[in-house]
Amino acid sequence: MNALARAWSKAVRVALPGPWRPWPAVRELGCALLFGVLAAVLEGVDGFGSGSWLLAGPVVAVLFLLRRGLPATVLVLSAMLAGWAAGPLPLLVCAGWSAGARIRRVPVLAGSFAGALLLMTATGLLKEAGAAPLKLMAGLSLAGFLLLAVLPALWGRYRAQRRALLDALRERNDQLLREHTMIAHQARLRERHRIAQDMHDSLGHQLALISVHSGALEVDRTLGDRQREAVGVLRLAAVSAMRELREVVGVLHDESTAPPPAPGAAPAAAAGRTGGLEGIGKLVGSSRAAGAAVSFAEDGEPRPAAAGVGQAAYRIVQEALTNAHKHAPGAPITVALRYEPDALVVEVANPRAPEPVGVRAGGGTAVISGGQGLTGLRERARLVGGMVHAGPTPEAGFRLAAVLPYEGAGGAGADGPAGAAGGADDVEPWIPDALSAAGAGPAPRRRRSPALGCAVGGAVVLLALVGLLVWGVLSFVRAAGEATVSKSLYEDIQVGTAQTEVERRLPTGNRFFTKDYEGSGPARPEGSTCRVFLSGEVTDRLGEDNVARFCFKDGVLVEKQHFLAKS
Repeated sequence: MNALARAWSKAVRVALPGPWRPWPAVRELGCALLFGVLAAVLEGVDGFGSGSWLLAGPVVAVLFLLRRGLPATVLVLSAMLAGWAAGPLPLLVCAGWSAGARIRRVPVLAGSFAGALLLMTATGLLKEAGAAPLKLMAGLSLAGFLLLAVLPALWGRYRAQRRALLDALRERNDQLLREHTMIAHQARLRERHRIAQDMHDSLGHQLALISVHSGALEVDRTLGDRQREAVGVLRLAAVSAMRELREVVGVLHDESTAPPPAPGAAPAAAAGRTGGLEGIGKLVGSSRAAGAAVSFAEDGEPRPAAAGVGQAAYRIVQEALTNAHKHAPGAPITVALRYEPDALVVEVANPRAPEPVGVRAGGGTAVISGGQGLTGLRERARLVGGMVHAGPTPEAGFRLAAVLPYEGAGGAGADGPAGAAGGADDVEPWIPDALSAAGAGPAPRRRRSPALGCAVGGAVVLLALVGLLVWGVLSFVRAAGEATVSKSLYEDIQVGTAQTEVERRLPTGNRFFTKDYEGSGPARPEGSTCRVFLSGEVTDRLGEDNVARFCFKDGVLVEKQHFLAKS
């Protein structure tokens, strides 16, 4: 019992899909009632049976309610009923619209319309069997089906496809907006990462120099106690500033969780803003001015390098000098640039410090380290297609070396998305171009407008209707000629002529035009068979036609009559 109830509930949901909110339900029921009343009125006017209008109204109303859930079934049934009676014709228009809009699969749609056309033509031919030419009735059925079912179906399909296309475009636009927002957010995070890296590289290096300067002055015997105390305060302030800087950089690094730029993009800082290969000498000079023993050597013939490569080399030397000042104060530092045929080699090395690591000259302050320097250097080198190696030397010192190609990764300079100078707003203009490269996926296949296919289908249907109309007019005129006897022929045929001779001269006839006159006129001769034709003589009396009748008995024409009959 439960299974039967579930099956019935499922069938009802399929046949009468929702949503059935108050207003849609009232609208559906009102339209069903309207179509039912219209079908009953048309059926009553058409006069096909005294009680047919009582059945036509409820049937059409039920089929109207089922058109949304069972569009193919309603189309076929409506076409079959429309071929027999006039009441379901308005329903056929609505059924064609629903089928075109709701049947998605083209083979099912084509099969439904083909079956509906065949049933409509078959029922029409059965109804008018023997009363009209077969070809004429088939043509009229085809023309009516194209006009009442196919054209509404094309319009309904166009509206449905247009709505689906707009929904897809709206969804695609929302997706692009989400991706645009995501990429903009990632760009801002990369900019925060760049700012953190610049703060770590530039300010950290300068603060390290200040600390080295103040440490050297603090142990200078030429200064008095008061001056030494002031220098100590200065050194402690520099150390505190470095600690706070590391904390700020750590916060920025923690919040910058976006993935690094794609390979081939420029390094994070724009070349030319600070540093470059020409700025390495100034870095060495600043360290020497702070009292550090730094040697600088260049080997090979200098070659032009991409802006990003020069900036990366500058940052590598700057970070290496900062680390040497912090972890090996007082140790001599060697900076070397070697111009190899295919790459630039940057090397910074220092031996073990003359005092324990982590102790500054004149005090015991612990070394401040954020742990981000070498990671940032490796990332910078990777972005330009290079690599960084850092590690201890056999003499317990430290060596940092980098190999950087002159052209960078794929010839990328510093003008890429992440390399533009400025804040996060400076990266916005490149976001649309980066959608496909940064995770937006392949570009969607361009959709053709639904109006094109529906317009072509509508044009074909209209041309077919015009052709059927021309053919129908010509066929009607020809059929009317076959049912008409001219006045001269009527007068030439004489009573007593053999039936075969008379029928040879008479036209073939057409009951479509003469069936209403077969029982009219004077009484027929007893035992005779008669043929009725329209007369070629035109009358000016409205509602009446001239009719010619020929009656045969025993193979001979026994009577001919010419009379007026009501049409």
